[in-house]
Amino acid sequence: MAYNLLKGKKGIIFGALDENSIAWKTAQHCYAEGAQIVLTNAPIALRMGAINQLAEEIKAPVIPADVTVAADIENLFTQAMEHFGGPVDFVLHSIGMSINVRKGIPYYENNYEFTHKGFDISALSLHRVLQTAMKLDAISEWGSVVALTYIAAQRVFPDYNDMSDNKAVLESIARNFGYYYGTKKKVRINTVSQSPTRTTAGSGVKGFDGFINYAEKMSPLGNASADECADYCVTLFSDLTKMVTMQNLFHDGGFSFTGVTQAVIEQMEK
Repeated sequence: MAYNLLKGKKGIIFGALDENSIAWKTAQHCYAEGAQIVLTNAPIALRMGAINQLAEEIKAPVIPADVTVAADIENLFTQAMEHFGGPVDFVLHSIGMSINVRKGIPYYENNYEFTHKGFDISALSLHRVLQTAMKLDAISEWGSVVALTYIAAQRVFPDYNDMSDNKAVLESIARNFGYYYGTKKKVRINTVSQSPTRTTAGSGVKGFDGFINYAEKMSPLGNASADECADYCVTLFSDLTKMVTMQNLFHDGGFSFTGVTQAVIEQMEK
């Protein structure tokens, strides 16, 4: 059921790759709530994914942008504002990549060239997006930015690797930029720490199936799905959350504040 929470609002969605991605679901849910969308991803991701299918479904243009290239981000916001006839109201940053993870290199043996590349794409890109948006005055007053993160920014999860460092920096950028953008334009910036989710990126982490089952047992409400995360993002883009900013918001069925559950105890006693 739609509530027109985003009627008249315009937004940019980064990172929609295929129907399993949270960005894909969020774009669908934002459109259902009345928003107009611009979709973007790296040129290589556009070739690999099925974003044109989504674009047709939600009547959205696709503007390629490499988030490591400032000129691409500037072109994205410029074209988006031309398309919408003004600034955007919300942005979803759903971007993450680790070459060390892809190549199975353990954290304690990380290739630093790979680390730098992943850091640039996964974390510094948020700063680049916000810096460019502020310079171009591309986000309207009381706009909203959400970046997706994971609890590995605060706790150790073997095999999540250098992505844990990337997410920790991502959350810090959201807090710091949230202060400056909030002071200047009342733009709010938050991160959403989502349950482990069966996305194309998430499934690439070693031992993912075992961990998602563990998280399910450790969460009083169970793991939050991609669709449920999309719904949460919609609320953060809406005017109902105008005073929420600089927060890392856990959307994980209670996993983040649960020490142990009876289900896990019983599993360990078998």
